[in-house]
Amino acid sequence: MTQQPLPQLRLIPATPEHEAVLDNLLQLYIYDFTDLLDLDPGADGRFSYPQLSLYWIEPGRYPFLVLLDETPAGFVLVKTGSDWDVHDMAEFFILRRYRRHGMGTRIAHEVWRCLPGRWEVRVMEVNKAALHFWQYAVSSFTGLPAVPIRMEQDGVAWQVFSFESGNGT
Repeated sequence: MTQQPLPQLRLIPATPEHEAVLDNLLQLYIYDFTDLLDLDPGADGRFSYPQLSLYWIEPGRYPFLVLLDETPAGFVLVKTGSDWDVHDMAEFFILRRYRRHGMGTRIAHEVWRCLPGRWEVRVMEVNKAALHFWQYAVSSFTGLPAVPIRMEQDGVAWQVFSFESGNGT
């Protein structure tokens, strides 16, 4: 019996040609939040994410596509502001069928290695699964306990992880 090769997990910089794929994946990502937030689709049945096109226009924005072999399996959107020197994990999504297999952690670590410097990862406090994931991902990357700082913004409680990513980390 021939053994099937393991699928190849890849993180690639997304180009404008990937915008439609990212927009489709964003629909699933935003839908996941309807359990936590009061979100409804627009009249066209789609969720809005107007900032997506800015990732190819504004400096300091980094869109990535996650592929399993050649199949889209998720995305990562990173922002770095011109008035601050911190990378912000703006959006991070792995399709449900691929979660809990270490793929998200591998992708997060790869993003942090690609963009060395100071990082912040904000997680809604009510999103317990994401909070657990990010605590593990950050601590396994840094080798230190990941202790978030609590903050509130517009009535929403967040846990914020802050850390450094070096070239050799």
